[in-house]
Amino acid sequence: MTRFLVAPDKFKGSLDAAQVAASIARGLRAAGAEAVELPIADGGDGTVAAALAAGWTPVPVTVAGPTGQPVATTIARNGDDAVVEMADACGLVRLEDGPAPLTTTSRGLGEAVAAAVADGATRIVVGIGGSASTDGGAGMLAALGARVLDADGASVRDGGAGLADVASLDLDGLGLDGVSLVVACDVDNPLTGEHGAAVVYGPQKGADPDQVAALDAALARWADVVAAATGHDLRDAPGAGAAGGVGFAALALLGAETRSGAELVLDLVGLDRALDEADVVITGEGSFDEQTLRGKGPAVVAARAAARGTAVFVVCGRTTLTDDAARGAGVDRVFALQDLEPDLARCVTDAPSLLERIAADVASSVL
Repeated sequence: MTRFLVAPDKFKGSLDAAQVAASIARGLRAAGAEAVELPIADGGDGTVAAALAAGWTPVPVTVAGPTGQPVATTIARNGDDAVVEMADACGLVRLEDGPAPLTTTSRGLGEAVAAAVADGATRIVVGIGGSASTDGGAGMLAALGARVLDADGASVRDGGAGLADVASLDLDGLGLDGVSLVVACDVDNPLTGEHGAAVVYGPQKGADPDQVAALDAALARWADVVAAATGHDLRDAPGAGAAGGVGFAALALLGAETRSGAELVLDLVGLDRALDEADVVITGEGSFDEQTLRGKGPAVVAARAAARGTAVFVVCGRTTLTDDAARGAGVDRVFALQDLEPDLARCVTDAPSLLERIAADVASSVL
């Protein structure tokens, strides 16, 4: 029996990665094929879910959401390792009352890291995609024991706007001794300036031009204070601007290592072991396009499978790539839902059944 590895990312706005994998697998099994499901992610939303689907243990915790409200989230554990996810803890998906670009905080991410340490983890993978805040990681640090202070020695208020008042940083309570952090990061933006966290990503989080300027100035002040406290200035380090500056705080103050989100998560979920046992691979995401080829999960799956000489099919909602571009990425053929159902609304609502139909088409082309 032909063994299919089904390793898709989410179809954003329609199905999460596990639902996509399940729908494709049903179609394959109905056609007489063997299917193994391995949902993937790239460090944003769905990262913890991918680890859990691969057999990691869930640890439920309650943390502060992006505006401080309590949020139930989950840590994934496996031996000494843990995975925490900013998107689910305090990301955009957790904003209940619309954007709040000046006051949203990364505090919940720090609380999730602290909970993982308390649970015994000594290596923590931090997925920082999908953030809602532009606070330079100050909220995360505060949750881990640092004191972010104004000129009067009081704690500054949470959120990027609060950094306009920062004057000093007390690191005496910051304790992650014996714990290593690995940050899943796929951007190389600096913290400040025209390519920085506020200017590039602030508008996506609801900031208007005046708010962008205020946030950028506050991040620059924050970078000055961190440089004074540590003796080194990493505001221009690649990835410092990731997740509204969480990348900066992780690099400058937590000694974190950064890695490609997709590469890191695929290693965590055991993609290579699964590929060794597969005859055919199906991967994909909602939109298979040029962005995909810049290191996103499906492109990494395709590259690793193609390097083994394994056939690779992409299933997606839509594609903008030519056949030659897909083949150059190691993909044998692309199947898009919009080829079956041109109406976008129906593509979204009928995605499970359309995926099953496409899976049957894939199976018939192989079996």
